[in-house]
Amino acid sequence: MTMIDAYARPETVPASEPARLALLLALAVPPDFDDVALARRVTEGLPVKCVTAMARILGRSRVVGPIVPEATLRRVRKAGKPLSREHSGRLYEVSRVIDAVGRAFHGDSERIKAFLGRPHPLLDGETPFDLACSSSAGADAVLNLLQRAEAGVAL
Repeated sequence: MTMIDAYARPETVPASEPARLALLLALAVPPDFDDVALARRVTEGLPVKCVTAMARILGRSRVVGPIVPEATLRRVRKAGKPLSREHSGRLYEVSRVIDAVGRAFHGDSERIKAFLGRPHPLLDGETPFDLACSSSAGADAVLNLLQRAEAGVAL
């Protein structure tokens, strides 16, 4: 069972986005963890275990390579250092999308994977996953699509 499965029971998932993202990324955080604390963690560099946590959710091939290159992962793991700000930011952006998709599809792993991997006409035919990995603006486009769906706009 992955963290994403918890979205099937919303009462088990934290109410705040920073706490949910911390759980997705396997970060140990205090109870009062907030947006500012999360921003600092991303800026300082996320630990390598965050890559492993996301790989458990998405599959290794969707994280190592598209989000964090294999060579980079090996290098920072060997050095015992955190990820760079750039790679931490990319991991953060994808985790925001995973959080939103998890809530939208109530933890249904099959529907989540199908949504992320299927080209979408409102994303100019790109898959939500590829667009989310491309940049923070790409992740925002996917999040906006999900917000419109949540608001009842036909997609």
